Amino acid sequence: MNLEQVVPWGRNLKEYKEMFLLNEENITSNILGCGDGPSSFNYELTKQNGNVISIDPIYQFSQKKIRQRIDETSSIIINQLTENKDDFVWRNISCVDELIEIRLNAMNNFLKDYEIGKSENRYIFEELPKLSFNDNSFDLVLCSHFLFLYSEHFNLQFHIDSILEMIRVSKNEVRIFPILNLKNEKSIHLKDVLEVLENKGYKFKIVKTNYEFQKCADEMLRIIK
Repeated sequence: MNLEQVVPWGRNLKEYKEMFLLNEENITSNILGCGDGPSSFNYELTKQNGNVISIDPIYQFSQKKIRQRIDETSSIIINQLTENKDDFVWRNISCVDELIEIRLNAMNNFLKDYEIGKSENRYIFEELPKLSFNDNSFDLVLCSHFLFLYSEHFNLQFHIDSILEMIRVSKNEVRIFPILNLKNEKSIHLKDVLEVLENKGYKFKIVKTNYEFQKCADEMLRIIK
């Protein structure tokens, strides 16, 4: 994939469970999702009485503006997916059309929930590498398809600062998926990030997950505080 900037592209609760190996204890904990964008994760988990806050720069905009941005970028992503089909695993999702249907359904559910969620402080305009939350505010902090994936867009220091900030606001764990970049290669920042974590005394694991759509992107970084 060759994307000039971060694009809004929503995933659903089922995918989050598979990407992050979320069990029942995780789902009922206090969760922060960093860079959730227009995913339906917050909407679906809240419907199940979950406790989740999502942060993203796009939450500074109105529902109308976000919908417009989704419409503008969807065609770009669809073209990229069509041109690079061999870079993806078409096992649980059979074709580009089915994928688009899944993504649009997730983003439509997000848009339906957006104004309500903002009023309930479930969608908050914040962006890494600086968060306003107190230390140890969340049991679990997640980051899906942002850090490492956009390694060409964000430098090593941004990754280090962002991950340390996610650790700061977490009581227990930080999980980041995937650890590949948009070219299906291990992020050039991963080795240096792991070295920083080791030097600071944090435990971490590269864990195989139940999710693979981008080819070989089936591992997450799990940091135990």
